[in-house]
Amino acid sequence: MPIIYRFLLKISLNTFFCFIFISPSYAVFIAPAKAPLPIIKSLFPTATDISAKQGSIPIRTVFQGSNILAYVFETNDIDPIPAYSGKPINVLVSISPKGKYIAARVLEYHEPILLVGIPASKLSEFTQQYVGLSIKDNVSIGESKNKDNEVIDGLSGATVTVMVMNESITRSATKVAIKLGLIKAPDDTKQSLATINKTLFKIEDWQTLTSNGSIQQLHLTRKEVDTAFIGTLAEGDNKKQYSEEEVFADIYFTLLDIPTIGRNLLGDENYQRLVGTLKEGEYLLGVFGNGYSFKGSGYVRGGIFDRIQLHQQGKSISFRDVDQERIMDLYINGVPKFSEMSAFKIKKSYDFNPREEWQLSLLIRRQTGPIESVFTRFQANYKILPQYINNPASVNEVPRLSLTEQVWANNAVEVTLLLGLIFILFLVLFLQDVLVRYPRFFNPFRHVFLVFTVVCIGWIWGGQLSIVNVFTFLQSLMSHFSWDLFLLDPVIFILWCAAAVTGLLWGRGVYCGWLCPFGALQELVNVFGRYVKLPQVEFPFAVHERLWALKYLILLVLFGLSLDSLAVAEQFAEIEPFKTTFLLKFNRQWPFVAWAVFLILLSLFHRKAFCRYLCPLGAALSVSSNIKLFDWLKRRPECGTPCKTCAKECEIQAIEPSGVINTRECHYCLDCQVTYFNDAKCPPLKKKAYKKQQSKQEVIPTRML
Repeated sequence: MPIIYRFLLKISLNTFFCFIFISPSYAVFIAPAKAPLPIIKSLFPTATDISAKQGSIPIRTVFQGSNILAYVFETNDIDPIPAYSGKPINVLVSISPKGKYIAARVLEYHEPILLVGIPASKLSEFTQQYVGLSIKDNVSIGESKNKDNEVIDGLSGATVTVMVMNESITRSATKVAIKLGLIKAPDDTKQSLATINKTLFKIEDWQTLTSNGSIQQLHLTRKEVDTAFIGTLAEGDNKKQYSEEEVFADIYFTLLDIPTIGRNLLGDENYQRLVGTLKEGEYLLGVFGNGYSFKGSGYVRGGIFDRIQLHQQGKSISFRDVDQERIMDLYINGVPKFSEMSAFKIKKSYDFNPREEWQLSLLIRRQTGPIESVFTRFQANYKILPQYINNPASVNEVPRLSLTEQVWANNAVEVTLLLGLIFILFLVLFLQDVLVRYPRFFNPFRHVFLVFTVVCIGWIWGGQLSIVNVFTFLQSLMSHFSWDLFLLDPVIFILWCAAAVTGLLWGRGVYCGWLCPFGALQELVNVFGRYVKLPQVEFPFAVHERLWALKYLILLVLFGLSLDSLAVAEQFAEIEPFKTTFLLKFNRQWPFVAWAVFLILLSLFHRKAFCRYLCPLGAALSVSSNIKLFDWLKRRPECGTPCKTCAKECEIQAIEPSGVINTRECHYCLDCQVTYFNDAKCPPLKKKAYKKQQSKQEVIPTRML
């Protein structure tokens, strides 16, 4: 115990002294807000009048007599963009009536990056570089290979900070210039017509999409990067020997909300999940890379991706951690393996126009001192293919269906067949007492139904539900729920409705026993194993009922992870072999394939082992078993005591030794009901039939007498 006390005391003292020494440093990186008027007067000593802020976009006008010297504005009044600290940097910017930058002064900042030794004067030096530039210029940080850019030097050790400052200054200046009539506003009509055609979809492979320009590439060799640093302090920094063509960075990028691109790359489920979160005027950028990381570390420390930007017509678009979602898998044929894959949301506030050409830039930094560094920037262009954009001539002529309506119309055949299959299942459930009396018909019928589930629902339609779907639904309920997100995948939506309805009426078992593709595949494999007389392994019931608990523990762990990060939960949800088996069809890295194949082969010797002991989705669905409305599985008083025939014949051991059916574990295969009505197998019926036969034999001699 004394050791524990000393340990706790040490932690407490360390925390106390850290607080003591760190708290005063707070003043180092928080600059008290400066009054703008004294600064404006110092910038324009001959000014005779300075107006107050006026207009919907707050602007001050500086006069010398009747002449206008400058227009002055604060970036926080117009376009405040959170910087490294999560709070914006307020910059006082002045422009001339001809649209030239006159001056820029930092009024307020909250940047912890300055704690590492960067003096506040460095920010002022950075803003001086805007003087003389035009607001029409496409200003970028660091060296750029795009000759149309105006390049200003970055601030070593504060890449994120200056990127945000540049974006805030240029975007605010553009809005002010449009308001004052110094530059023309974008063509709103053209912008409104520039929408992605959501109805067009064609199955393509990676080679086709990269060769036709649907996916663009930024490929850099080490020689190209070293050449870009010639003449800088970082020249010759790379001492490593390499071949001239050794790859430094290989990055592919595209717009993922284009169906032909996004659906082929992400698969229907992930495409619809990501696109379903987009609001009108938002788009989805996909970036996939090897070599030099396009993510960097700024998004971890400050929430901003400091190595990539999107540029379009003088606008720079940066991304924050809340705009990004990591992509776990690409489903398209022929795709190479990438070390980093991300989707970035392009927000409506950026006025991004998919019709116009844009560039993805990669910023590369080399250290030249403890905090000093030199930057260079490489860019690659992207021009959307005409067929991916709606034809402007037809936009006002034909009323367009919503994205949800288009998806359901395009999947009309699948929807019809699936609804028909579910209707047949409902007939089976309502007529079960009749059908189970004819096992020679019912057993083959059930096997055919399971084959349809595996082939059509699983492999053709990709309709395998997952525990990730449950977490997505719960997170949607806790944030901004929208049915559109779930309606974008008709097959998954219908299956969830079927699982919910059957779960409420009869319990979890109907979905797990009839509509789950992986469950059906395991059962069919086990039927084959029994047919060829492979030995079957069954655990004693005491062991078996304890193994049930595993799937509930897995569910709790995954649920806890999903509360912190759905992406992390999705990674650990790979314990479900569903994605490997049905979505990727075993075209995946070997550990995932090995796990799925192991579970399938295990079913040869042990019926539905994954479903019984490991499936978190089954555990989640079993919650409804407590509130199911109907209990149509018939039992007799003799069941369990003394008769145990059904318990022995239940191949997933859902019948307890007492004869009670555990509805949380029952898969509603109806095998016990086949036995229940079979007077050749059910001991109580056999006994009853025997007594009836004996009574007949006693009656016949009496009549003869």
